[in-house]
Amino acid sequence: MEVKVYGTSWCEDTQRTLKQLSGFGVAYEYIDIEQDTEAARWVREQNGGKQRTPTLEVGGQILSVPDEEELESVLREKGFMA
Repeated sequence: MEVKVYGTSWCEDTQRTLKQLSGFGVAYEYIDIEQDTEAARWVREQNGGKQRTPTLEVGGQILSVPDEEELESVLREKGFMA
């Protein structure tokens, strides 16, 4: 799977992003960083030591707390949406 979402179940931004991906019909892997310490470490590495959720990996590109327009743009650019 080339779209990975690193987040937490209680994070509103994470939940918004998951709903947006589902609405677009884009398959993704969700990793709960509260259940996966290596994933939590990776998120901090990508965000200058901060735990920002959601952090996404989309076709090799890292997005930190993207807004709806940014996420849609990158999904189209990477060929996940027409």
